[in-house]
Amino acid sequence: MVKFFGRFAALRGVTASFAPTRLYVVVGDNGAGKSTLLRVVAGLMEPSKGSVTVLGVGKIRDVAHRIGYMGHAPLLYDELDGMENLRYFAGLYGLSDEERCRDAMRQVGLDPALERRVGQYSQGMRQRLSLARAVLHDPELILLDEPFSNVDVHSAHDMAKVLGRVRDQGKTIFVVTHQAALMEPVADEFVQMAAGQIVGREPRNV
Repeated sequence: MVKFFGRFAALRGVTASFAPTRLYVVVGDNGAGKSTLLRVVAGLMEPSKGSVTVLGVGKIRDVAHRIGYMGHAPLLYDELDGMENLRYFAGLYGLSDEERCRDAMRQVGLDPALERRVGQYSQGMRQRLSLARAVLHDPELILLDEPFSNVDVHSAHDMAKVLGRVRDQGKTIFVVTHQAALMEPVADEFVQMAAGQIVGREPRNV
């Protein structure tokens, strides 16, 4: 698989397969192609050459409802509180289960009864809520791009533990992060990228 932006190849002949129900940590320097790879897998952009099969399907749009994605932008509404945000996103998935929204907040360590507007949340709380949004619809595949960005160390460790528990529920998770040490206790495999290629894979927890 190749992805060009103009003449620049962000991905250069990436060929790989990944087993389900594992937690993969994608690491590498800035510009290595990590975020581009996640966005292609999420169906947010098309590869310039090659193809991607996700959850056994070649057309990612057909399985988009089975994918959870958390990018650099939190995609939250500052004027709403946490539960109001999750209710809105649940509606986009055709869900009306109030308890599912509460469970998603509790899962990431937030109080569903908190009525504070998201615009008044700390960065750590915003990242937690963004993670709750990504897992709200119980996706099989979860793609997270720098979920610990601007999060304090304690909150980041808590979020890593949450991801381990979510994986243990039978989910497949990819985490792009510059803070790989946070994921050491829960990662199944570290995937090293450089210059748009996967240059190494190191299994853990074996």
